[in-house]
Amino acid sequence: MSAEAAFDLRNYGLMSETVYNRIALLRAERNVTRRQLSDALGVHYQTIGYLERGEYSPSLHLALRIAAYFEVPVEVVFSTTPFPRIGQRSA
Repeated sequence: MSAEAAFDLRNYGLMSETVYNRIALLRAERNVTRRQLSDALGVHYQTIGYLERGEYSPSLHLALRIAAYFEVPVEVVFSTTPFPRIGQRSA
């Protein structure tokens, strides 16, 4: 990849490996424990904690399953850019 192409991708957040998520928020809204979510998804309960803290990025398959569990589009749960804080207005 050329340096120019890499620069353009960085402008759109496409080279970042950080995946932000709203799993904890969605769990809290729905009164779902980490254990309940992990059981429904077939993963270890600690995986949910790693995901929530940003210590682990999910596979595409797991991300889609999490979104399906909460019955929301995947982009409501995951983003390559930070979500605005609750109560913070976007520009």
